[in-house]
Amino acid sequence: MKEFIEFIVKHLVEDPDMVRVNEEQNERGYLFRLTVGESDIGRVVGKEGRTAKSLRTLLAAVAARQGKRANLEIMDGSQNRSD
Repeated sequence: MKEFIEFIVKHLVEDPDMVRVNEEQNERGYLFRLTVGESDIGRVVGKEGRTAKSLRTLLAAVAARQGKRANLEIMDGSQNRSD
């Protein structure tokens, strides 16, 4: 699923080299942390959060087929920097 998220998001943003997806998995489900460039966060979230909601819906559907749950966190790159 990680590659699936990266593929979609890299086609939405201006700076695809900044896209990072970290995946954590346990017996109950998946947690994905998606990081994009600061200027691309609006493209990933979308108008009124519609793009983010669509991404979360797709992930939930794929995870449900495996009997698991999925959660997607979206962050811009500035949230990971230590100043």
